[in-house]
Amino acid sequence: MKASIVLAAITAFTLKASADCFSTRLGYPCCSGNDVVYTDNDGKWGVENGNWCGIDDTPSAATCWSLSQGYPCCSSSNAEVWYTDASGKWGVENGDWCGIPTGSTGGSTGGSTGGNVTPGEQYTHNGNPFANKDFYINPYYVEEIEGAIAQMSDSSLIAKAEKMKTYSNAIWLDSIKNMQSWLETNLKGALSQQNASGKDVLTVFVVYDLPGRDCHALASNGELLANDNDWARYKSEYIDVIEGHLKTYKSQPVVLIVEPDSLANMVTNLESTPACRDSEKYYMDGHAYLIKKFGVLPHVAMYLDIGHAFWLGWDDNREKAGKVYAKVISSGSPGKVRGFTDNVANYTPWEDPTLSRGPETEWNPCPDEKRYLQAIHKDFKAAGISSVYFVCDTSRNGKKVDRKHPGEWCNQTGVGVGARPQASPVSGMDYLDAFYWIKPLGESDGTSDESAVRFDGYCGHETAMKPAPEAGQWFQKHFEQGLKNANPPL
Repeated sequence: MKASIVLAAITAFTLKASADCFSTRLGYPCCSGNDVVYTDNDGKWGVENGNWCGIDDTPSAATCWSLSQGYPCCSSSNAEVWYTDASGKWGVENGDWCGIPTGSTGGSTGGSTGGNVTPGEQYTHNGNPFANKDFYINPYYVEEIEGAIAQMSDSSLIAKAEKMKTYSNAIWLDSIKNMQSWLETNLKGALSQQNASGKDVLTVFVVYDLPGRDCHALASNGELLANDNDWARYKSEYIDVIEGHLKTYKSQPVVLIVEPDSLANMVTNLESTPACRDSEKYYMDGHAYLIKKFGVLPHVAMYLDIGHAFWLGWDDNREKAGKVYAKVISSGSPGKVRGFTDNVANYTPWEDPTLSRGPETEWNPCPDEKRYLQAIHKDFKAAGISSVYFVCDTSRNGKKVDRKHPGEWCNQTGVGVGARPQASPVSGMDYLDAFYWIKPLGESDGTSDESAVRFDGYCGHETAMKPAPEAGQWFQKHFEQGLKNANPPL
């Protein structure tokens, strides 16, 4: 079976949502109905009252040979056969592989290590963390795309969306609850694939829950406020828990994208934005704390966020940034940082030969991400930062968007999927570790509803697509436009 689809199957949720169905032993109630939202090796799952619940209608283990291999059983022995191997016949349901039950179309009970989630020996990164790895497929995003496809009728667009399911993107740990739901589940999924395939499987997570998060924006403010009580929660309920899971799953490579927008705000917005001044202590201490925790783990590579070309691209901003980031990294000693990530959740093209330093760019000498990284690499080295490598978010920068000012960031019209996730993508830039999809195309940047508590004015601007849902919610129209404008084409 194709690894990209197998991954979506073997890494489906293992910890989700009345005492007479399988889900009760996992801490979730039984469903009252039979609407299947997701299927994994535990059974079929629905959602009721905003929580996962188990649907107790799966075939028994006696007839479902695929359960022993870590895959669910198909709902019918007459399911369409998509693949046949020594184990038996395979179908696909809800975007996942399933075993067609024996009895009418049966197969053998061949062995597999697909469900093995026993950690092995300590893994240690050596050089580029993205090189020579299989990239883990985010099962939640696969499910989002399945829902998007269900709303499409254009066959060519559906084909493009199907291709999107085969590419890796980051998993956002953007709240304590989501971290609890997503971190260990996906570490187990990646480890299962790694143990089955014998190949290193890299998982990328976004650490994103600082107190006073996104102090200069409203659309993506977080759950923790800039106060001492929430600072204590950030350490004990969020960072410490992540550390514990990372220490357990030590035999697989992990990359952490650390707190997007936070340090860039410390460079440019302390004087102009009271909320950023209120958050400064927690941003700086938070980075020191997490670097000390995660930066000593040999299988974990960290990248600190550096905004994008039209945030820190100007000479004075880059010079100041070098000092800020050098101080932060030093404060986390003995923890180490691999490098930095740019363009997260933004749209700035990798190269834009139509722009140069002039009035149109407000005299920015770095009007695209390539020139930005070339410049900031020199500046950070000059500031005494020893490890200066980059991961560029190319999930939505394939096409120059319609924005009239390069600072526009919310749900931009004209969006297009950019370069595919790839290690060492540019010849002559050995400090560019990867192009990678960090912000998932299709998830909104923020609501356009002016009456909403989290409405940000940028989401109401002329070039922001409307109507738009709240940040992180699915935005079908934006997703479809991104598919159509993909560069390279899907």
